[in-house]
Amino acid sequence: MNKSILIALTFALIFFLRTESVRGETLEDMEHAETAQALPQSEFYRDNASAAAESDGESIAIGIESDKGGLNQRSGVIELTQNLGEEGARAESKEESVFDDTVDEWDPWEPFNEKTFWFNRQADRFVLKPVAKGYNAALPDLIRGGIANMFDNLDVTRRFVNNILQLRFDGAGRELARFTINSTIGIAGFFDVARTALGISQSDRDTGQTLGIYGIGNGPYLVLPFLHPFTIRDFVGFLFDEAMYPLSYFIPTGAVIGMTVTETISDRAATIDRFEGIEDTVVDLYGSVRNAYFQRRAADLKK
Repeated sequence: MNKSILIALTFALIFFLRTESVRGETLEDMEHAETAQALPQSEFYRDNASAAAESDGESIAIGIESDKGGLNQRSGVIELTQNLGEEGARAESKEESVFDDTVDEWDPWEPFNEKTFWFNRQADRFVLKPVAKGYNAALPDLIRGGIANMFDNLDVTRRFVNNILQLRFDGAGRELARFTINSTIGIAGFFDVARTALGISQSDRDTGQTLGIYGIGNGPYLVLPFLHPFTIRDFVGFLFDEAMYPLSYFIPTGAVIGMTVTETISDRAATIDRFEGIEDTVVDLYGSVRNAYFQRRAADLKK
């Protein structure tokens, strides 16, 4: 789809989200504190985001633990289940793993989302994971790590722009320094010299996070084929993030698609054993993933 059309759609969606009322205001006592952390209330996010100090060191991505840190919007199919072992430990019964009625209001498209979730899960199990295993077998660790570093280096525009929009000028400066050092000394980003030799850590920011900090509501939860879960706000942010990928304006569309596929395989190869036996440990996998998503996005806004 033409990028200008996508951007026009995102503005329409943002207008919709600005008119959205904040739900879940009945959570008034400490008994609901844990649930409140999972609720995507823009007011809740703003209060925490304004009070929290920036901690850009070793943050946890949704579904992938890598040197990138923060939230990787290109993460593979259904990879946000990174720490579902912890979720499963609390999910001893069906009742403990499913959201209460207030939280369920944020998933009005649950029948569609759940079907898409399981489609993505099977695509990961029978397509992406076997390919990632072959990728691991074919390439040594050094090459795989270098490829991952190069993709990370190319994603600097998203991080730099969103640091500026969030007034995180120190983070923007680090991103600019990292890109300059890694693109030169690091041989086009193959080696993360900025981090390993100079201790310059990444300051990962994305547009969905920026919209949340500016008070845009989450909107409904959404699961789309071959993509990680979103809220409507984060999907809007995802479209903007994709539009900021620099090479897409200079190389053919086929090459961009090939790079995206390679990056997805690279990310999945880094977490190849992460999801073994999840179905055996989590009673309500869909509900747990949804819960984990909101919790991690809340934490991401507080960085």
